[in-house]
Amino acid sequence: MIESGKCQCGDISYSFDRDNLISTHHCHCSDCQRSTGSGKATILFVAKKHIEIEGTLKFYEVKGSSGSHVRRGFCENCGSAILSYAKEIPHIQYIKAGSLNDSSWVKVDSNFFTDSAHDWNKPDETIKSFKGNPSIISNIKTLFKSF
Repeated sequence: MIESGKCQCGDISYSFDRDNLISTHHCHCSDCQRSTGSGKATILFVAKKHIEIEGTLKFYEVKGSSGSHVRRGFCENCGSAILSYAKEIPHIQYIKAGSLNDSSWVKVDSNFFTDSAHDWNKPDETIKSFKGNPSIISNIKTLFKSF
């Protein structure tokens, strides 16, 4: 099943096959809060090789809470956040769930950085949660599925 998304103005669009989805997460880190203007970012992990993008994203890079360099891609015209990735593992892209044309099918697997979550946006306690970034053991499955 092909899923698609776009920015607010339509200058950027993308698509990927849902069968290539690795996992989905709520990230409550302060960087995601600031970049979304909300309590968290809901992100879909998809290998870069499986995402088709039309248009040119502008990127802004920050040093993330766990020390990695996070590159956030957005539409230069309307400012809509589309995807991000850690510069150290660029083959895994984190698509912003809010940019999907239809997100009704999305099922979130876990919460990251719950220690940064606010009372007004508490993590979903029915799914697995990590106080910070998941350990390398948790990320091995993600890394294998991205190749």
